[in-house]
Amino acid sequence: MSINSKARRDAKKRKIAKARNAPLPGPSIEPHAELRDAQGRLLGGIVRREGEWTLGLGGRIVGGSDSAARVLALLERAADLHRRDGLEVRLGCSSALRAAANTEVAERGISFEQFQLELEKELAIDPSPGLHVVQPMSEVRH
Repeated sequence: MSINSKARRDAKKRKIAKARNAPLPGPSIEPHAELRDAQGRLLGGIVRREGEWTLGLGGRIVGGSDSAARVLALLERAADLHRRDGLEVRLGCSSALRAAANTEVAERGISFEQFQLELEKELAIDPSPGLHVVQPMSEVRH
């Protein structure tokens, strides 16, 4: 038996062990939109993962939906809020996300702008259950 054959066997064993211990490929994440400030820092974005549109803001996932129009409208709303605060922001969006959002609202027989107005009304009437009014310190029980 030669020295090379032992080296080949050992290499083959290492390769098999490495393949066995390799992590399984995770779900693919497709980036579709990003909101950036004037310095290029990421403020928010939209990705598609396992068929769901996921919205992230401030480095955290804030929600997911099957509705491309809803997450895009929410990210555009966040961009508008930043602009109202005097910040310069850029919102980039993939053609796939824009097309999915437009198709979705067209099926409802409205424009994307009309959808945004409906969403604004919905958000004004039904605040998020995660948002609570802070009580004055005198009313807090310990």
